[in-house]
Amino acid sequence: MLAAMVSVSARPRECSVARTLEIVGEKWALLAVREVFLGNGRFDEMVRRTGAPRDTMAARLRALVGTGILERRQYSEHPARFDYHLTEAGRDLYPVILTLMRWGDKYLAGHAGAPLVLEHRCGHRLSAELVCQACGEPVVVGQARPVRSR
Repeated sequence: MLAAMVSVSARPRECSVARTLEIVGEKWALLAVREVFLGNGRFDEMVRRTGAPRDTMAARLRALVGTGILERRQYSEHPARFDYHLTEAGRDLYPVILTLMRWGDKYLAGHAGAPLVLEHRCGHRLSAELVCQACGEPVVVGQARPVRSR
């Protein structure tokens, strides 16, 4: 009986974070998405700006297209050339990229500061902040609790 209880409690938590990381949790995948957000949807430019090996970037792009995060569009027939565009699912990753960027700027940038600054259309520097959609308050650790959805 105890062995059965241990195996049940040792099962991984069913989690949307884990499912998402299966798709975008690899370094080159998120960097490819970042590049498309920044307007660099062409393969050669992505390889250059990320430093990814060509075969690795090609594999990540195939996976991102296959999972519906990016779509591939032809922009030249002779030779056949394609670029990548965000789908709705891909655009929904924007807050994730902005939050990772903010964390890196805060904890990893050092004295030189942020390597890239984004400006919002209002003219001010863009800094991501997670807020509750219902009340508008900032989301901070310890103020949310898990509840069963089923």
